[in-house]
Amino acid sequence: MASEFQRTKLQDMFNAFDVNGDGCLEEEDFAALASRWGRLPRVRADGELAARVEEVLLGWWQHLSQTVDTDNDGRIDMDDLLAMVDRLPTMQDAVAATADTVFDAVDENGDGRISRNEHQRLIDLWHGQGITTGDVFDRLDQDADGHLSRSEFAGLWIQFWISDDPDEPGNYVCGPVAGHSLR
Repeated sequence: MASEFQRTKLQDMFNAFDVNGDGCLEEEDFAALASRWGRLPRVRADGELAARVEEVLLGWWQHLSQTVDTDNDGRIDMDDLLAMVDRLPTMQDAVAATADTVFDAVDENGDGRISRNEHQRLIDLWHGQGITTGDVFDRLDQDADGHLSRSEFAGLWIQFWISDDPDEPGNYVCGPVAGHSLR
């Protein structure tokens, strides 16, 4: 069962994904998210990457609808999403594959690293608006080299989706969590 911290952490994501604000996620919400991601410069310029982004996002919709939409109404509410979170620890390969696609989409200059500015765009894109992040990037960048490598990002991404420990930095990879600060 998802912890209160996981609920808080994922509520912002749920709200950002719920394009029409009806309190449920539907396939159209994931299609809109894919469209939003399609505006990233590297995704716009690379048809193969654009197809991967769309495949990943719509693939998660398919997985959610098949796994946690128990009444088969084509709608996922927050409790359904949290039920999926309970299954994610057994799906680390799928979560890591998502991280790989997100990394490629956000690494605008293709240098194999995510900079502070690229990370900010990731957060703004997920939320569909500008988000004040404070020192989140500094906390994520554990080796203080000014960038997140692919492996660093994958580890943080997995923590975000699986961890319920507010002290783990990956929980903040998508921005600040209401009522919690990264220590």
